[in-house]
Amino acid sequence: MTEGLGTFPTVLVGGVPTTRITRAELALLMIDDCRRTRADPERLPRLVVSSNGAVIADFHRDASFRNILLKADVIDADGMPLVMATRLFCQEPLEERVATTDFINDAAEAAAKEGIRFYFLGAKPGVADTAAAHFRALHPDLQIVGVRHGYFSAEDEIDICDEIRASGADVLWIGLGSPLQESFALRNQHHLQGLAWLRTCGGMFDHYSGKFRRAPVWMQSIGLEWLHRALNEPIRLGRRYMATNLPAIYYLLTQTTDRQEDVRIARTKLHTTNEDAPVDDRPI
Repeated sequence: MTEGLGTFPTVLVGGVPTTRITRAELALLMIDDCRRTRADPERLPRLVVSSNGAVIADFHRDASFRNILLKADVIDADGMPLVMATRLFCQEPLEERVATTDFINDAAEAAAKEGIRFYFLGAKPGVADTAAAHFRALHPDLQIVGVRHGYFSAEDEIDICDEIRASGADVLWIGLGSPLQESFALRNQHHLQGLAWLRTCGGMFDHYSGKFRRAPVWMQSIGLEWLHRALNEPIRLGRRYMATNLPAIYYLLTQTTDRQEDVRIARTKLHTTNEDAPVDDRPI
């Protein structure tokens, strides 16, 4: 794990060790990490990922994916159902969801003020470029020092990492879809030394390229944003949500707690179980 600004407690949400952190706190952590890494370029970048219903289901189903997630430095709660589960079962519920499509706005505002440099990696050709143009227009001082689509082979990864490091980026936003983005981040953490953050971001580039519209606020607030996304992408996401929603609900109802003794026991058991689990190194 990477050291940083203070210590954020962990709660168990659907069985996934989840960081109790708000969007504002996460933005401050990003700034602090960027300052530390510029002072000490030998630090490994912090691995920041998100949990949602699909992630929870895959975490329990796939030992390789579980192993990757357990090596992340921050796992934030990107989904209202996760927050709602903590309201039912935790003495101190999560304050808010840290949706990546919302957090990018906090991060971009902070980065523009602090001179933090972003690199966008992922999505189909042209999509991340359009998203970058959106954020540059919104934050004229924001430095997005590189953009690359997410269609490449495993043999290209080292060259891509060299390109990202040469750009001077502080934060790499990785939108390759789960579990490929988490696997890429962990596999290349040492190759990307000198960056402060590796931040997975799923379909964030698609959202800000204008390809898809966010769900109405009322759907977001009651945990139905997944339904809006499924209706927009029925072929790609409909089957996925059908396969993951019921397992996710089960784990949210049975494995959500902030009792620190339960969290400690669960984390110890998870790490012990996954000591020999292979890291997913399938090519992209």
